[in-house]
Amino acid sequence: MRTVRDESGTHYILLKESSESSLVRDPKTGAERHVANEKLASVDGESPLATAATAVPDAVRTVVTAAHDEHALGLLVELDTRGPLSVHELLDSYDLCESDLHGLLGEFRAAGLVEEADVFGQRGYDTTDTATDAVAFLTS
Repeated sequence: MRTVRDESGTHYILLKESSESSLVRDPKTGAERHVANEKLASVDGESPLATAATAVPDAVRTVVTAAHDEHALGLLVELDTRGPLSVHELLDSYDLCESDLHGLLGEFRAAGLVEEADVFGQRGYDTTDTATDAVAFLTS
């Protein structure tokens, strides 16, 4: 399998290729169809697995790649539900040491999932719209 694109720029996963047409699948809809080979071009450097992952909403893919375990995912869900929260409150509320908490928050900031917030004059964090959208999708 490989990633191909049609004349409109839409990316597909190439499933089968014959002399005149190819069977492709749209990763976002799952729909399969035959397309004339001359209307398809290979997409160099894009894995078909990366193309398949585009079926998952962008915000959810970001959370899935940034939250490495249940503690990380739980922290993001709690912060989205209860936030914004001060660093002090986060440390008092959850079983994370300071370095683990700051490590997770740093990863979430780098991924665009949390942002710093002022919580009653203390440094804190709140989720971004991206995180809120992903948490809503994952918890519905």
